[in-house]
Amino acid sequence: MWVSSLGCYRTPGLCEQQLRCRFSSLPSPPPPGTWSQLHRLPHRDLYRLSVTDPDRFWGSAAVDRLRWMRPFHQVRDCDFSSGKINWFVGGKINVSVNCLDVHAENHPDRVALIWERDEPGTEVKVTYRELLETTCRLANTLKSHEIKKGDRVAIYMPVSPIAVAAMLACARIGAVHTMVFAGFSSEALAAKIQDAQCKAVITCNQGVRGGRLIHLKSTVDAAVRSCTSIQHIFVSQRTEQPVVMGELDVPLDEMMSQHASVCPPEPLDSEDSLFLLYTSGSTGKPKGIVHTQAGYLLYTSMTHQYVFDYRDGDVFGCVADVGWITGHSYVVYGPLCNGATTVLFESTPVYPDPGRYWEMVERLRINQFYSTPTALRLLLKYDDCWVKKYDRSSLRTLGSVGEPINHEAWHWFHSVVGEGRCPLVDTWWQTETGGICIAPHPLEEGAPIIPAMAMRPFFGIQPVLMGEKGETLTGDSVSGALCISQPWPGMARSIYGDHQRFIDAYFKVYHGYYFTGDGAHRSEDGYYQITGRMDDVINVSGHRLGTAEIEDALDEHPAVPETAVIGIPHDIKGEVPFAFVVLKEDVGDDPTAILQHLRGLVANKITKYAVPEHFLVVKRLPKTRSGKIMRRILRKVVLETTNDLGDVSTLDDPSVVKEIVETYELYRKDREKKK
Repeated sequence: MWVSSLGCYRTPGLCEQQLRCRFSSLPSPPPPGTWSQLHRLPHRDLYRLSVTDPDRFWGSAAVDRLRWMRPFHQVRDCDFSSGKINWFVGGKINVSVNCLDVHAENHPDRVALIWERDEPGTEVKVTYRELLETTCRLANTLKSHEIKKGDRVAIYMPVSPIAVAAMLACARIGAVHTMVFAGFSSEALAAKIQDAQCKAVITCNQGVRGGRLIHLKSTVDAAVRSCTSIQHIFVSQRTEQPVVMGELDVPLDEMMSQHASVCPPEPLDSEDSLFLLYTSGSTGKPKGIVHTQAGYLLYTSMTHQYVFDYRDGDVFGCVADVGWITGHSYVVYGPLCNGATTVLFESTPVYPDPGRYWEMVERLRINQFYSTPTALRLLLKYDDCWVKKYDRSSLRTLGSVGEPINHEAWHWFHSVVGEGRCPLVDTWWQTETGGICIAPHPLEEGAPIIPAMAMRPFFGIQPVLMGEKGETLTGDSVSGALCISQPWPGMARSIYGDHQRFIDAYFKVYHGYYFTGDGAHRSEDGYYQITGRMDDVINVSGHRLGTAEIEDALDEHPAVPETAVIGIPHDIKGEVPFAFVVLKEDVGDDPTAILQHLRGLVANKITKYAVPEHFLVVKRLPKTRSGKIMRRILRKVVLETTNDLGDVSTLDDPSVVKEIVETYELYRKDREKKK
């Protein structure tokens, strides 16, 4: 038996019970008012309750925090072995009511959205009353074109109030939205539309980002040529540029003005689908992750409140695109359910200059700021004056999302941006989890936050580390495959149209557990450190190494703002690490000396066999518009298979591929000469 840092006892008996896979509750939801008593418990006790009596914990939260059209009669009915996940069984609810009507009734003039448009200083504020009216007009427009409950609607729009209204309009009438990041190619968009058999697309004429125009309608037109299910294309005007309208096209703004600003909400079952979100559009068959109504909404609202220390009246600044799960959960649904003022960021971190984020923080008086390690590493390359020239005193909590954050970026974010006074929460979660699962907050008063570590499981989350033989790893100072042992309300319910694939991917690898696909280390204090994707693990002479672990060591060098490590085949060792390294522009040292220092850093921080066999200095890394490094492109460059790159339409600047290929060719030829 061992005791975690949260005081939760783990016993062999509990593990045996978990292996039965079933998690069902008796039909007895807690009475109203229970949550108002429970939430005052100390964090240690509240967490213990959430994992030992989840029915009472989640049931009371659902009763008191959400508005129901019909009460639920059972908190949960789940079976991991069959991928069955049901929460708040029998309940009827409408997500848009909880995100809009509740707040429009109590605070109609409270600002719901601050649309931070591409040009600084041109922000637009939308109140809860205005957003409700816009949503209802859009919902009535959809209904007038025979969009109904259960129909799938693709949304291909830039970050904007109309995109949020489109999501909420679908939720209001029971249509299932599938938001597609407005940077995917027409082929990628078509694949998602075809998989979901969408009945309509909602789009804009153009998008605006970083001073550039993005032609969205023409991309949609190209996509729907191969999509026979599409009956309507609703087109909103983001810019003044007119578009040629075809027979399927509907002028959205004009039609909305003709419809009423009131739309009765559809009563929906707790487990009716809310949205699909595709996680693999670049290669392979599209994988549409299914999220449903009540459980997802409750989980996002609670993680938003507790992880970020959200308080009534705060301005919440998550700079994610609404096309990704972070935008769904922490730009739209979580904040709006809590009645927050949420920022919609249309631009880029460096437009018109590297001070954009911090100028926005000063102007909008943002209280919580949630960004990605990639964006932070980009800004690290510039002088700190771009941060310090702006007033950041409104900031109270900083957050990081998307990948494990390296130490240099963490300390810069905490010390320079947050002035050492703002807690920095390194959050771990996935599209499939719906919301944050491991983060430093919430925590016991006076408890530590360790740099660059996710640390503590959220309420109801029981992490388990599994060994290579499928055994549960007990104790501390151990590393293994990160699994979660019992269901939570925000988790995905299926893969659209292929439930068996859902079971195979997440519940078969380790029977009785949800397999995250990530590796993790549990420290001697019982805290969790994410080590990276299990498929981003390099096997060097039988030794498993997480690429994130090597990148973290390399990024500690003051001349190195960011790196990307991949594994490549080796005749003797099986695989060896190959490191792509970006150097700061003002570096005075010889790059050869820096690379030698990097070898020493990895050897000292990890081990000698972790030292990359190859180092390639590049000006920049291939990234999507959301800031994710596309490591598969780097692999293809090194393996010399760049004639088959797959879909690169999501790259922020496709010309980076040519740059890296040319740099690698010089490196390869130089090595051949030395042989």
